[in-house]
Amino acid sequence: MDQQERNDEQLTRQDELKPEEQHTAVDGADAPETPSKPPGGRMQKEVFEWVKALAIAAILVLVIRYFLFAPFIVDGPSMEPNFYTGERLIVNKAIYELRHPKRGEVLVFHVPDEQRDFIKRVIGVPGDKIKYEDDNLYVNGKLVDEPYLKESIEEAKAKGEIFNNNGGPERNFPNANFDTDVVPEGHVLAFGDNRRNSKDSRMIGFVDDKEIVGRADIIFWPLNKLAFVKHG
Repeated sequence: MDQQERNDEQLTRQDELKPEEQHTAVDGADAPETPSKPPGGRMQKEVFEWVKALAIAAILVLVIRYFLFAPFIVDGPSMEPNFYTGERLIVNKAIYELRHPKRGEVLVFHVPDEQRDFIKRVIGVPGDKIKYEDDNLYVNGKLVDEPYLKESIEEAKAKGEIFNNNGGPERNFPNANFDTDVVPEGHVLAFGDNRRNSKDSRMIGFVDDKEIVGRADIIFWPLNKLAFVKHG
């Protein structure tokens, strides 16, 4: 058999190879087909992913709700005209884990004797000597301006009245209920903005830090009142 015949025979044998026995060096050639996964397995995986995502979301909500932020509803007139009944607030529960409340901040705290939460404004912090008489607030002997009461006081003056005039001497501080005028350590003094109609530290005493829930930071309902809470 001459050389040409041997070459023809080799070509014939190569052409006769089964497709799976042939090799190719062409880039991008189609890979061998793999069996497709059953539809049921894919559905189970998708359901598992959804369940996992929902579980993570639920855990995040619980963490945020119980450790960072919480919604509260204003109930009562004690903080008017700055807060009204039915308004919903976001209360920052973490901030006072990092620092102590400051004067002028609006906070929510629990009152054990009342078995409910109050919303008031911080008037004095530990070590402050407080005197509140008529519409005048003195902190450590200095007259302090309360801008959040400016409108209410001006309206009362226009009528020839004192804004803080309803209820008698107990509306001042100190009073017959509490004759200590210095805020003790681990406590704050808190009054309502509606000094004429507020049950606050003038009646219930100093607020223990352990009872403080957090600082009111956002009014989120009704939507037309959506705003950050003004402190001080």
